[in-house]
Amino acid sequence: MKNHPDRKSNRLKNYDYSQDGYYFVTICTQNREHFFGEIRNAEMQLNEYGKIAKKCWLEIPNHFPNILLDEFIIMPNHVHGILIIENNLIENTNNVGNKNFCSLPWQTKFSKSLSSVIRGFKIGVTKYYREKTVRNNNHCSLSKKIWQKSFYDHIIRNEESLFQIREYIQNNSLKWELEQDRNHVSNIDF
Repeated sequence: MKNHPDRKSNRLKNYDYSQDGYYFVTICTQNREHFFGEIRNAEMQLNEYGKIAKKCWLEIPNHFPNILLDEFIIMPNHVHGILIIENNLIENTNNVGNKNFCSLPWQTKFSKSLSSVIRGFKIGVTKYYREKTVRNNNHCSLSKKIWQKSFYDHIIRNEESLFQIREYIQNNSLKWELEQDRNHVSNIDF
């Protein structure tokens, strides 16, 4: 991937994001648009695109055999999740990364990095969205961007942090309803 001089990297400098570990990620929609549903009574109500995002998230280990899923939630305008990289899981597999998320016939090498996983997830959701748009004859939506560039990550370094992040994810819908979530439209400076 080329470095863009006008874009600051969110990744920790000199850290190997393909090494074993627990990673908390937040992936936001373009302009924080409410794309995946809404919160009602402190519960996330997924719309059809939210269900697509959930399906793609749950399929990550099918495409990236070194990834295990932990706690996650699809919110109206973002996804929070904990991904676990365990490279010893890929020794006896023929999977080739995000090949099935997207149509990249030239891809034959399995990429183990966190960025590859997130890129595959985003491509998968976008692909399903565009297929649905075409089926519904809503071609004006085909060029609509779903995701903002990049994603946010936090390397989870101990059990206490893991527990706190799991609790944060589990309570995210309630925080949203109380407008305490930083991704809630009332807390975003445009």
